[in-house]
Amino acid sequence: MKVLQVELGERSYPIYIGSDLLSQPTLLIQHIKAKQVLVVTNSTIAPLYLESVLQQLSDYSVETVILPDGEQYKTLEYVTQIFDKLLAQKFSRNSTLIALGGGVIGDMGGFAAACYQRGIAFIQIPTTLLAQVDSSVGGKTGVNHPLGKNMIGAFYQPQCVLADANVLDTLDDRQLSAGLAEVIKYGLIRDAEFFVWLEDNMPALLARDKAALAYAIEQSCLNKAQVVAEDETETGVRATLNLGHTFGHAIETGSGYGNYLHGEAVAIGTCQAADLSRRKGWLTDADVNRIIALFEQANLPTTPPEALDSNRFLELMSVDKKNIDGQIRLILLEKIGLATLPIYVAQDLLEMTLKTYGRE
Repeated sequence: MKVLQVELGERSYPIYIGSDLLSQPTLLIQHIKAKQVLVVTNSTIAPLYLESVLQQLSDYSVETVILPDGEQYKTLEYVTQIFDKLLAQKFSRNSTLIALGGGVIGDMGGFAAACYQRGIAFIQIPTTLLAQVDSSVGGKTGVNHPLGKNMIGAFYQPQCVLADANVLDTLDDRQLSAGLAEVIKYGLIRDAEFFVWLEDNMPALLARDKAALAYAIEQSCLNKAQVVAEDETETGVRATLNLGHTFGHAIETGSGYGNYLHGEAVAIGTCQAADLSRRKGWLTDADVNRIIALFEQANLPTTPPEALDSNRFLELMSVDKKNIDGQIRLILLEKIGLATLPIYVAQDLLEMTLKTYGRE
């Protein structure tokens, strides 16, 4: 087992990375301070892993909330079901919420924990690759709105993250590829050596080679932990973690939540960001081709949906947390391994990417 520390002073916490972590009760129990525990999961994960978690909590007073599975349920309406259970069972301020699931459950569970009685402890047990390498680390929580993704939320750090590689055995191929989109992102924004490693080892990752997956998870979490420690609330370098996300969120919102997995939309958005970086004179044609090729090798889409024209893209991209005074700001790439901070991009260049990339 590897243990990485997210260094945030009194809010610091460990990320446990390894196999069979769900069968090691001391990892979980040491981070629970009182008897009341609520486990929030979904209808896909509950039959697979809920019982394993409950067995570790036999000495606690445990309640469960099982939500439907899918991005389309990441709403205030469904978060209310968590609040209903907390209130009905008279959970106190020293209770703990455990989020057992992928990024949607982690975001919703963390948001509920941040809000209930102005904050109760919570623990992340991510069950998808995307959640293990990205959404479970860093304390971003929240829900979607019909007008914009993740626009309602809070920064709220967990007590710990348990990333058990064994749960990836039950992950379907599409979800595995979606997680690889975020893994590739770390290589692009700050770790060129890791990008090269991914080019060489993508077949092993897709084949679920345990050693390759363990290394990819560790390197991704290490990169994210370092960024979060430097900039917890995204006033600077943490924004680089959103490479491709402004485009990607527009795709998710415009296509209807759930039609594209988050990682799929981010893959497309990152290719659009790479195309725009080339138009800025930073990336070469060869660089962009390498980026597209790696996403394609990971079995991810790389071109935007035909139904979203440039005007609709611009409308959706105008609702983004990085924007200031209604002006779109984007993360681009100066080179593979180095991302920019959010920058304003000339409208004509942005429109050229939106009108032509993937549509020739």
